Amino acid sequence: MSQPSTIHLKDYLPPAFLIDQVELDVDLHLENTRVVSRLHLRRNPQRPEPGLPLELHGQELTLHSIQVNGAPFSDYQLTESGITLHHLPDQAVLETQVEISPAQNTALEGLYISGGHFCTQCEAEGFRRITYYLDRPDVLARFRTRISADAARYPVLLSNGNLIEQGQLEGGRHFVCWEDPFPKPAYLFALVGGQLHAVKDQFTTLSGRKVALELWVEEENLHKGQHALTSLKKAMQWDETVYGREYDLDIYMIVAVNDFNMGAMENKGLNIFNSACVLADPKSATDRAFHRVESVVAHEYFHNWSGNRVTCRDWFQLSLKEGFTVFRDQQFSADQHSAAVERIQNVALLRTAQFAEDAGPTAHPVRPESYIEINNFYTLTIYEKGAEIVRMLAELLGWPTFRRGSDLYFERFDGQAVTIEDFVACMAEVSGQDLSQFMRWYHQAGTPQLRVERHYDPAARTFTLTLHQQTPPTPGQSDKQPLLIPVKLGLLDAQGQDLPLILKGEALGDETVIHLREASQSWVFEQLDAAPLPSLLRGFSAPVKLDYPRTDAELALQLTQDSDGFNRWEAGQKLALNAIDALIQQQQQGQDLQLHPSLVSAFAALLQDHQDPMMLAELLQLPSEAYIAEQYACVDIDAIHIARDYARKMLATRFYDAFLALYQRFDLQAPWSAEPEQLAARQLKNTCLAYLVATESEAAFTLAQQQFEQADNMTDQLAALTALAHAEDPAQGQAALRAFEQRWQQDALVMDSWFSVQVTRPYADALDRLHQLKTHPAFSMKNPNKVRALLGAFCQQNPSRFHRRDGAGYAALADAVIELNQLNPQIAARLVLPLTRHQRMDDHRKAQMKAELQRIQDQPLSPDVYEVVSKALAS
Repeated sequence: MSQPSTIHLKDYLPPAFLIDQVELDVDLHLENTRVVSRLHLRRNPQRPEPGLPLELHGQELTLHSIQVNGAPFSDYQLTESGITLHHLPDQAVLETQVEISPAQNTALEGLYISGGHFCTQCEAEGFRRITYYLDRPDVLARFRTRISADAARYPVLLSNGNLIEQGQLEGGRHFVCWEDPFPKPAYLFALVGGQLHAVKDQFTTLSGRKVALELWVEEENLHKGQHALTSLKKAMQWDETVYGREYDLDIYMIVAVNDFNMGAMENKGLNIFNSACVLADPKSATDRAFHRVESVVAHEYFHNWSGNRVTCRDWFQLSLKEGFTVFRDQQFSADQHSAAVERIQNVALLRTAQFAEDAGPTAHPVRPESYIEINNFYTLTIYEKGAEIVRMLAELLGWPTFRRGSDLYFERFDGQAVTIEDFVACMAEVSGQDLSQFMRWYHQAGTPQLRVERHYDPAARTFTLTLHQQTPPTPGQSDKQPLLIPVKLGLLDAQGQDLPLILKGEALGDETVIHLREASQSWVFEQLDAAPLPSLLRGFSAPVKLDYPRTDAELALQLTQDSDGFNRWEAGQKLALNAIDALIQQQQQGQDLQLHPSLVSAFAALLQDHQDPMMLAELLQLPSEAYIAEQYACVDIDAIHIARDYARKMLATRFYDAFLALYQRFDLQAPWSAEPEQLAARQLKNTCLAYLVATESEAAFTLAQQQFEQADNMTDQLAALTALAHAEDPAQGQAALRAFEQRWQQDALVMDSWFSVQVTRPYADALDRLHQLKTHPAFSMKNPNKVRALLGAFCQQNPSRFHRRDGAGYAALADAVIELNQLNPQIAARLVLPLTRHQRMDDHRKAQMKAELQRIQDQPLSPDVYEVVSKALAS
């Protein structure tokens, strides 16, 4: 296979033609679906060059005919990637008729089959698998779609917009016509056909319009849909209240499908969701799954404005819609739940996974300069770091000004495809601030590092805070310029109380945001009677690594007294990291392991504070092995696992009685509900259960077994199952695993959890279980959820077993990637990422990982996998 070509942002040109109207006629059949497309074209006035041809994208299409203005047309060239038409008039109606095979489409892009239903996924470039088209986001057209199908097998036929016509056809077939009044790029097109049933509701907008809400699912899942609709109504009301954005169609539909490469898709008026992100009931879904449904439903709804009404000019601007919308869904979740806990969980993901991405061979700016396959840029950098950049804008400008900027953005660019510069320019215009330096966040890859110096002058009663910033080199970017970094801070006294901030004679209250612009910069705070303790980066006000030395006493003070919830958690994580680092050094030097008393003291203090059980559950979590690994230039996988496991077991043993008392106090023995008090109680109770079982005591195993058998909800049952299945003695979990499988074998989503529990078992048999489970009847390499639940969970959540010294974990992943490359290149390219993180491994493991990457590259590869693997091997 020839090396795929690279697409560069600098080469962007507007299209030669625009499309004002699309008329699609889709006649659905499993093997030979016929698609007739009529495109109402006109030359683009932004491309005045005479005689430019029309270049349409197309992939895996069988062309039957082409007509221009009703007459056959033959002046064209056909290739594997599309069709080029020459000498077209300035205005024309182009009609093509093609044939496609949805049943053979395992890539799950374009039109394909999931669970016997027709469905589509067109972002980023899936529409070209349906018909020949200008498949790019800066071509916005109004769509009218006619769908015909067998009436008995596919009674429900859906597409974007409003239903305008339906009827019966000969031969037991029927048709529907949908019309979307809003211009949209082809990536927002959606079509669904199948035997589906609707959960229905209604929402009344602020202006009094009534919007029909419909969630389409398979009949056996009807009882799992109400939470999604409730979440949707919350999101609609929140967007009206917080952003002033009202929904614009008379109907909003969601469809749940089992086979989906992503979590969900914001198609205009017809969202298509991975069933894992929309179906939930308490018996079969955990509290975390309920939260995920609420968050993803909100995210896709918010896209109606930040992505649909205003979309991105080209795929390099992907974070324009995704980063902004992630920020919006994080705001929504913070308003619905504990803002501090939400922020902690978001940052934990960012620092563990996105920081690793920034430090690896696939590091890229939030707005990349080039790509081979756009699907590879649906990354945590685009989404999560992109959201952090928008959050920084809100910090720099303040919420009222940021809201005015978003209003201006939506009003100025409604119905247009725009750039990140357009978004930032609106913020600069309403604030009067020069944000040119801030744009570097979009251009520069890598995670900035902040180093802290502090000095107190008792004679002058002043405190000087000095910050130094530096961003390490990343592939293709060796020279990094200083960024504009908002640092939210407070100063604490000896009791941990916030001090008044006086800077250059100006009183700033007890919290402020300073703007770091230079490589090094100092601030002098006045009228302080003693040296304060800075509480820096409150709320994690910027996505940076903070080099801020503090004593154990200072960290303990912040852990228990800091008014900022995030910094309380951060201080606890730092205390734990220090203690685990000491254990790692002891392990490497062959010494007996001794847990540092500072961590023991911190836990003793925490276990006395029951005022906020949800927050306490977070504070009791030790840093993950993946995050611990992020602290080292050369990662000792085995020592990290041994040290963390030792710390966990020592704390569990030392505080067994306290954990048991907390467990009993928050074991409410009440029927399941989604009330915040119950959510918090279950979270804390199950955190305590994990510690109790870590002692390997029979009493703890009995407690877990009782919870497993008596639980009336999946949160408690799965927590107990995990505790038992992750015991050192594999026999402890066997009965529970068999019982769980017997009960839930018909529920695909629950079985995904069953797969993950077994392969994340932190013992030597995990890989053997993975190989066994690949042959299980409930597993399929063609289903992305199954691949993520089994292979993804093993490689990403069980580092000590994935990084086995014999390299067997690497070989298992490489085998799966090679197989998936032929079935579903998108999923293969995402699955391979753990193999690309070899730079900081020891020489032995690094060589093994690169050997497996080379074995993959020696195969005929899709552009998706080729791009990731080639970058990793070049690093």
